Amino acid sequence: MTKEQLEEAIKQVRPALQRDGGDIELVGFDDGGTVKVRLKGACGSCPMSTMTLKMGVEKFLKQQIPEVKEVVQVA
Repeated sequence: MTKEQLEEAIKQVRPALQRDGGDIELVGFDDGGTVKVRLKGACGSCPMSTMTLKMGVEKFLKQQIPEVKEVVQVA
């Protein structure tokens, strides 16, 4: 997996988050398949952000990039 692949996949997720007043930023990733992101705006403080992250963003990234094993939120 490359930074470019991740950025492209995140670009596809971003409009859905922006519609709700939020956004997402790629912070980094490691060789083990963990992707680190920062949820911003309304998504950063939303009580449903964990569900958005796991059921939305993580699921989509895993479908697009099989090397992705987990997506975690960082501050």
